[in-house]
Amino acid sequence: MSVLTTHRFTVEDYYRMAETGVLKPEARVELLDGEIVDMMPIGPFHAGTTNRLNRLFNVPSKGRWLVAAQNPVRLSEHSEPQSDLMLVKPALDDYTRRHPGPDDVFLLIEVADTTLTYDRSRKLPAYGRAGIPEVWIVNLPERKVEVYREPHYLGYAFKLELREGDQAEPQAFPDVKVDVASLLRVGGERP
Repeated sequence: MSVLTTHRFTVEDYYRMAETGVLKPEARVELLDGEIVDMMPIGPFHAGTTNRLNRLFNVPSKGRWLVAAQNPVRLSEHSEPQSDLMLVKPALDDYTRRHPGPDDVFLLIEVADTTLTYDRSRKLPAYGRAGIPEVWIVNLPERKVEVYREPHYLGYAFKLELREGDQAEPQAFPDVKVDVASLLRVGGERP
C-alpha cells in the first residue's frame, strides 16, 4: 500500500519558484503553512475598502507606524501570506531588505468578501500561531468588523464584533478611531 505524501514549501522555495518562472510574475498567490494558495480576484468593494483603510490610517500615523497595503508578512519558514493592510513599526529602510515579521506588526487587517471562510479558518489561526497581536477581519458580506486579540496556538482568545454605530480602535493606538459605518459605506451611501 502506498502512502500519499505532501511537500511543504519554504519561503525560500517559494521565491526560487518565482525567480525561475515556475510561478509567473502575474500569478496572484501566497504561501501559507507550506502550501501555495491561489488568491481570489479583488472586487471594487474590497479594493475601495482597502483604499479607505489606507487613507484612514495614514492620516493619523505621524510617524508612529507605517501603513503596508497588499504586502506580505513573514510568519515562519513556511508562511508568507499577503495581508490587505498592516500597521507596522517604522523601519529606516521601509522594509526594502525583508518583509515585516510578527514582531513588527501592530495590527493586521484582512478585507473579506469571497475569502471570508479562508481568512477565518486558515489565515487567522496562522496569524495567532505567529503571535500577531491584533487582527481585524473586515467582513463585507455582513457589514461588520471582527476584532481578534490575545493570540495563541489555535488562533485568538478574544473576539469582538463591531457594526454600524460602533468605532474600531487598534489596541496599540487607542487614540485612533475608525467609524465602522463610514468604513463600510458603498458608493454614495451616507455613513
